[in-house]
Amino acid sequence: MRAFAWFFLLIAGSLAAMAAFTYPAWLLLHPYFDFPFNRIGERIAMLGFLVGFLLVARRLRLADRGSLGFGAPRAVYLRELGIGLALGVVTMSVVAASMVALGLLDFRQAAGYGAGAVAALVAKRLASGLAVGLIEETALRGAMYTGIQRESGTAVAIALTSVVYAWTHFIGAFHIPAAHISAWSGVALVAGELQSLAHPLGIADAFLCLTAVGVVLAIVRSITGNTAAGMGLHAGWVWVMLVVHGLSEPNRASPLSFLLSRHDGFTGWLVLGWTVVLGVGLYRFYRRKQSKLRVSQLLV
Repeated sequence: MRAFAWFFLLIAGSLAAMAAFTYPAWLLLHPYFDFPFNRIGERIAMLGFLVGFLLVARRLRLADRGSLGFGAPRAVYLRELGIGLALGVVTMSVVAASMVALGLLDFRQAAGYGAGAVAALVAKRLASGLAVGLIEETALRGAMYTGIQRESGTAVAIALTSVVYAWTHFIGAFHIPAAHISAWSGVALVAGELQSLAHPLGIADAFLCLTAVGVVLAIVRSITGNTAAGMGLHAGWVWVMLVVHGLSEPNRASPLSFLLSRHDGFTGWLVLGWTVVLGVGLYRFYRRKQSKLRVSQLLV
C-alpha cells in the first residue's frame, strides 16, 4: 500500500499548498490582475500536484512509458484511443438519449444557439474531453494503478483507483468575494471545495456512479495493458456530457428527476445503471479483442 499512500499524500499536499499559498499569491497578483481568488488557488493546487506527481513517479519507478500507461507502440496506441473515443461517444449518446426519452433534460436554452455556436461548443468540449482523459488516465489508471498493482495486485488497484477517481470529482469550485478575503481565506477555500464530502448521503448516487465508471475504466486498463482504450472512452464520455450540459439543464420538475444527481445534474442512479450494463459489454468487447490479438501474435 506504499504507492497508494504516496499518491494520497500527493493529493493532500496539493490541497495544503492551496491553503498555504493562495493568499500570498493573491496579494501579489491582485493589484495587477483581476483573477478570482478560487482560480488562483486551483492553479496552485494543479501546479503542486504536477510537481509532486513527477517526484513521486520517479521515486516509485513509475516514470517510464509502460508504467504511465503508454507502453503500446504509438500507432497502436492512437488507433486504440480512436476506437475508445468512438465507443465513448456512442455509449454516452445512448445514455443521453435515454435521459431525453424520460423527460429529464430541458433543451429550451439551446433554442438561442446558431449552427456556428453549436459547432464551436462541440469543438471546445472535445478539447476538454481529451484533456481530462489524458490527465486523469495518466495519473490514475497510469502511474497510480501500476504502483498499486505491483504491490497489491490487480483487484486492489482497480478498487483503490476507482474510489480515488470518484472522490476527486467532489473537490468543487468555491468562490470567496474579494471583499471577504483574509489571511485565512486559503484554508476557507479548501474547506469550501471539500464541503460536499461532509454530506455523504447527498452525493451517494453520484459517488457510486463515478466509482462504477472508474471500475470500468480500470478493468479496461487491466485487460489491454495500457491507457489508450480507457483514455478514448473517458474523453468520449466527457465530451458528450459537456455538450449536453452546454445545451440543456436538468428538468427538476420531472417525477423522475431523482435519477439525476444534485451534484452535477447528469451522473446518478440512471447513469449508474447504464454503467453496469455498458461495462459488461465493454468488458466482453475488450476481452475478445485481446484474445484475438494474442492468437494473431502466436500465428506470426
